[in-house]
Amino acid sequence: MRFAQVRSGRQFVLALDHGEDFLDGLSKFCEAQGIRSGYIPTFVGGFHSARLVGSCEPLSDPEAPLWEAITVETLEALGGGTLAWDLDKDCLAPHIHVAAGIKGASADGRVSHLLGATVQFISEIPIVELVVDATGPALTRRRTPLLPDVPLLGFGSGL
Repeated sequence: MRFAQVRSGRQFVLALDHGEDFLDGLSKFCEAQGIRSGYIPTFVGGFHSARLVGSCEPLSDPEAPLWEAITVETLEALGGGTLAWDLDKDCLAPHIHVAAGIKGASADGRVSHLLGATVQFISEIPIVELVVDATGPALTRRRTPLLPDVPLLGFGSGL
């Protein structure tokens, strides 16, 4: 178990419009506002298409990270996640999960890690900035040899 006490900073509501790239728009907004860590308590909206972590094949190792993706189209989505600073790449590293219903398939659902999406109509995203002090981000992401290539949530300058 790891933890850190943080405090809420600024709060925003971001609206991404029809045709915008969800993760690109989120990252550009955070860069413009100087947000280096925070969380999205929940967001709602539609996606024209979304790339989610998933596979249509049996998993060779259910305990290993899955790097495959599926693409689903015409979705209504509910999601949330954390915004942390990737210390190795020196950029924002959103970790977003969604529950999405496919509109043309009786709202058949998919739930997974969001790799990318294009907004359909609108996505409404409340964002809460998290701060510790003025010296750096409260939440960080760093890969560790314990779980190869899995960016783990850390606090301040370490895990």
